Amino acid sequence: MVDAGNAVRSLQLNAPRGGPDDLSLLVTGTASAINATEIVVYLADYTQSLLVPLLGAGLVRDELSIETTLAGRAFTTLGVQRAPDNPDRIWVPLLLGCERMGVLEVVTPAAADRAVEAPAWEVAVTVAQLLVNRRLYGDVVERMRRRLPMQVAAEIVWGLLPPLTFATDDMVVTAILEPCYDVGGDIFDYALNGDVLSVGLFDTCGHGIKASTLASLVVSAYRNARRCGLDLVDTAISIDRWVRSEHPNLFATGLLAELDRTTGRLRMINAGHPGAMLLRDSKAIRELPGPTALPLGLGHLSSRRPRVHVEDLHPGDRVLAYTDGITDARSADGEQFGLDRLVDFVNRALNDGLPSPETMRRLVRAVVAYQDDELDDDATAVFLEWRPPHTPLAHLRDLDALTAESP
Repeated sequence: MVDAGNAVRSLQLNAPRGGPDDLSLLVTGTASAINATEIVVYLADYTQSLLVPLLGAGLVRDELSIETTLAGRAFTTLGVQRAPDNPDRIWVPLLLGCERMGVLEVVTPAAADRAVEAPAWEVAVTVAQLLVNRRLYGDVVERMRRRLPMQVAAEIVWGLLPPLTFATDDMVVTAILEPCYDVGGDIFDYALNGDVLSVGLFDTCGHGIKASTLASLVVSAYRNARRCGLDLVDTAISIDRWVRSEHPNLFATGLLAELDRTTGRLRMINAGHPGAMLLRDSKAIRELPGPTALPLGLGHLSSRRPRVHVEDLHPGDRVLAYTDGITDARSADGEQFGLDRLVDFVNRALNDGLPSPETMRRLVRAVVAYQDDELDDDATAVFLEWRPPHTPLAHLRDLDALTAESP
């Protein structure tokens, strides 16, 4: 019987004794506790196209492609991977909830034994928690994830973003943002308070520092209004007034939504933003109503208060919100990516049964490839899924089962 308890306790007790740079060595040092010879941490880069090894002393590893390797398959499918031609190792997703951070490579002579999966999962969960807790105290994680220099405008936006994915047993919200190293005007946020999930997606006008500064104001005003307990309409009005007060010649489009996860009721304000798509039974059924308010910062041009659209979701429904950088992306011959191509892509991804975060990753990679890796505008999308009593955190349920089955 392999018990991960000693490894987990060692990680938790010893991590505070060193800095973030010591995590790789600390993780490797726990390998023997689960009958492994090596444990190597791989982190997904910002584009989510590569897995980059976080190496300690004496370890040598190459970067791995997410698209073409077993390690990448573990990342995309959220499942443990092993191969007959590599019988001494398994690849375990590195997850915090449903937030994909990378993978663990566990080298062990017992790799073929399914009983090794439960302790490997336990170590992976602990490592993910430590990475989140410790990375703020140093730059090693950020440096490893960056394959190109990040512009200041992008630094501002990434510093404000929540984790790309959050899930409970009955809902998932996941997002993606490109270009990773030079974003400026797009930003999103979400928060679950009680049974209400609040989601905001914003696209500010302009590029560079000015756009990211406005994005910073917009998302901060959104959080402030939400935390002050304002309803959806007053939240939109508050953001609008802050934009007009501090940036009188600028504006931002936005989608502000609230989902009651017990009833599936979705309330939404569209402030001059592209419409969101409603997906049901693995296909897009319609576009949700367009603007119900003027863009944020231009509300003074109308005497009408923002209007709330109400949609009662069915179990299993998904909502895809996006900025115009997705649909306006152009191929070499000038043809737009467009709404039809977006709908077709999402339908195929849903029919393939991909996890929601993987759908978003593949979508933005498709948009970037469509424009020959040179986006003219930020391309951001948010995917909201309501699936009672579905369990997006099924890997945790499977971990419970594996632990129970261990002799």
